[in-house]
Amino acid sequence: MIKSDRRAFLTRALALGSAIALPGTTSADMLTKEEATLPLLKGRKILFTYGGWDGHEPDKFATFMTEWMKGEGAVVELRTDLQAYTDKAFMESIDLVIQIFTMSQITPEQERGLLEAIQKNGTGMAGWHGGMCDAFRNNPDYQFMTGGQWVAHPGGVIGYTVDITNHKDPVTQGLKSFPMHSEQYYMHVDPNVKVLASTRFNGLVNSWIDGCVMPVTWKKMYGKGRIFYTSVGHNLNHVTERPEALEMLKRGIRWASGSKYLSAEKWVSPVYGK
Repeated sequence: MIKSDRRAFLTRALALGSAIALPGTTSADMLTKEEATLPLLKGRKILFTYGGWDGHEPDKFATFMTEWMKGEGAVVELRTDLQAYTDKAFMESIDLVIQIFTMSQITPEQERGLLEAIQKNGTGMAGWHGGMCDAFRNNPDYQFMTGGQWVAHPGGVIGYTVDITNHKDPVTQGLKSFPMHSEQYYMHVDPNVKVLASTRFNGLVNSWIDGCVMPVTWKKMYGKGRIFYTSVGHNLNHVTERPEALEMLKRGIRWASGSKYLSAEKWVSPVYGK
């Protein structure tokens, strides 16, 4: 078990309005007109699975996010276990999976059903914090799909800064870097994800990571499926108290929801390839 000062939470917040982004380019890739506009959630069929470690308050997050998604016109199916992943016909019918299952286990059949739906059918997946990238520690195939795995949060709940590093992508366009008071995630990260935001560690707790820059928010493809992740979101109020964090999360969910309907975004920008 992880020793941490994880605490209870829930602060209701008004949902932010959607943001429409304009086309843009980066040194690593060119955004097409299709890629530069975030899709809407209206009519999207979303599977929201929640459970696992109670410290991340999956019930409360599910209530808050489901209210917002339904308000956007999405059809949301809530499940408190992972068995839906084994229903091939059902998984083929959905557009997006959102999952909160921190420190949990997944059966081989459940993992296979989830990964096949994303890789082969183009179902998208979106998530945050430990609910997605500290869910199944013994499953490297799952971690290959998500693009990262939590390993530490030095100091527990602390103050740190989220730096927007990609100002052209529609998920982060127009957002400014912002302060957080939450768990600053140190992660093992796929070097080929498209990083949208990062954070810099100091050496107050662990001197050997002083100055380390770590991805916070990224996009990637897994086969045909769009994957979105952000490490913010230990407590719901940590996110709702920072409008930029909540907006970034909502935009990422919208982006991933278009997985079956929009072209795959193509980028190759390996960190160690230069």
